[in-house]
Amino acid sequence: MKTILIANPKGGCGKTTLSVNIAGFLANRGKTVSILDMDIQQSSSLWIEERPKDLPPIRAMKHNKASEGKSDWLVVDSAAGLAGSNLAYSLVKQVNKIIVPIVPSLFDLRASQDFLKELIEEKKVRNSHCHIGVVGMRMEPRTRAAQALEYFLSTVDLPILAYLRETQVYVNAAFEGKSLFDLPPYLAERELEQWTFLQEWLEKN
Repeated sequence: MKTILIANPKGGCGKTTLSVNIAGFLANRGKTVSILDMDIQQSSSLWIEERPKDLPPIRAMKHNKASEGKSDWLVVDSAAGLAGSNLAYSLVKQVNKIIVPIVPSLFDLRASQDFLKELIEEKKVRNSHCHIGVVGMRMEPRTRAAQALEYFLSTVDLPILAYLRETQVYVNAAFEGKSLFDLPPYLAERELEQWTFLQEWLEKN
């Protein structure tokens, strides 16, 4: 089973939105997918409960045991405040990929800086056994916020996997237990274009 950790110590940065849509992408690619919801609000778990039965299934994992059977992929929707020994000695050692969502504000960039440096220093990351990428949330490319993120990431040598703009498409889909990849293409055409590089990165290695 391959594992993707969606993590940022700051709350409100879009971890759950990213988690459920990554799970939806993988499920629509014919993979068996589980989500481990570590957040206190349990939003990913609620999303799974709302998911229509006629869509590709996504399982909820509890206490490191999937609801039934084995999965090809596990998406970990981490809790806010994840850092330090919990990161170093448990989650990072178990994952294949880490995605850090960051929203365009000075406070979020500063809060994410130490976290990203901590990730890079992890031995598993330094040995290339785990790949890290960053997603700009609620952000358009070629804006001042995007430029600030690009400059910030140039100091830590990490790829920007996507800029995902703020839109009600994500919100409306989530109310129905759906991801972008469950919607008719005409409803999410622009958003799906923004996922192109991120999709390729997910499917590598």
